[in-house]
Amino acid sequence: MSAAPARARRLPLVLRNPSFGRVWAGQLLTQAASRMFQVGAVWWLVGFAGGGHRGLDSGLFLMVSTVPAVALAPLIARTVARHAHRTVLAGAATAAGAVAVTAAVLARAGVLPMTAAYAVGLALAGCQAVFDPCLTTSVPELVEDADIESATGFELSTQSVAGLCGGLLGPLVVDAGALTGVAGVCGAAYLLAALLIGATRFPHHGAGSGPAPERRSLRQVLAGLPFIRRVLVCFAAANIFTTAVYVVMPLYTREVLHSTGSTVASLETALGAGTLLGSVTGGRLPGRPVTVGSVCLTVMAAALALPGLFAGHAAALASMAVAGWCVGVIGVRFVALFQRLVPADDKPAFFAVMQGVLGATFPVSSLVFGTLGDHLTATTLCLVQGAGLAPVALALWWLGSRAHAAGQYRRPDAPAPVPAGEAS
Repeated sequence: MSAAPARARRLPLVLRNPSFGRVWAGQLLTQAASRMFQVGAVWWLVGFAGGGHRGLDSGLFLMVSTVPAVALAPLIARTVARHAHRTVLAGAATAAGAVAVTAAVLARAGVLPMTAAYAVGLALAGCQAVFDPCLTTSVPELVEDADIESATGFELSTQSVAGLCGGLLGPLVVDAGALTGVAGVCGAAYLLAALLIGATRFPHHGAGSGPAPERRSLRQVLAGLPFIRRVLVCFAAANIFTTAVYVVMPLYTREVLHSTGSTVASLETALGAGTLLGSVTGGRLPGRPVTVGSVCLTVMAAALALPGLFAGHAAALASMAVAGWCVGVIGVRFVALFQRLVPADDKPAFFAVMQGVLGATFPVSSLVFGTLGDHLTATTLCLVQGAGLAPVALALWWLGSRAHAAGQYRRPDAPAPVPAGEAS
């Protein structure tokens, strides 16, 4: 064997697999654009367009932005299962680009009312709700089986990088060019992603992309995965308190730090950088996934409460960095676990319903914390976040102990449990 294949094997996956590299770049562009518009619009509502109910206005916007992933989960699952994944990915990116560019043109002409920002957020969220589970499902079509772990790490780290870039640029672009600027930049990113994905060949195209007989319903898929179903319920409960940071951070910046969009950008950057670091290091931590997850939730509870106890920019930055790291670790450990435990034919339905279940609490979180933000101080909201996560961490630890004792770390059709060291 020559040294060339060995050297190629040592290259990062995005370099030695051009197809995956282009789709990865498209993912980075779409998710960064989605995050940029979301963060930028929230800061626009809190810092510029909002009136006496800034908390409620921003909470309603975030709630609207999460509705498609929940309401359309069955339709998304059928779409991903029945159509070529490249077509679905490119189509979703193109539609989002068209919406964002149209919004930028109307805003530039001064004919885009404030309420239209909610409609644009809803449309972009709908496109992203189709894009994300389709991308996760298509990973086996882009890489060899031995590279699935690496591809999963790249996919999750991309979400972190996208969150970092979008969170950093969103408030800054709004400060410089209002909603017109952020919509225009997002539109260009979406359309470039559509071009990249549309020009990509999926080399392992097979059963995962196109019509497949005897697909099980969402209810049947989850009924056959009781352990994973309970894990998803725990994370849905955790999301009520963790995703509230997207309402609390802008309010904290305005009420406690008395600062501008650059401070919101710095907090978003800390969150994104922490998540990226967690995605890179999460697979190396010892322990079973649920044990690691429960410890991370406990650490996150303390981190989110920190700015409520010690008000200041440094405490807020540390809080976001640590919380982001925990999110990254949890994501990489559990998505890799799901990739192994969920049967291949059930993955389109499962990843759609996973996004729907986890997203279902985001509207509740946004509305509740947005409403509370008009009546409670931002420091009190930080304490509420930390206190709410503590019992969820305990419940997840208890679930993991029971599952390990019962040998539930395995696929329903597998003859034996997956060793703890491999289920990561």
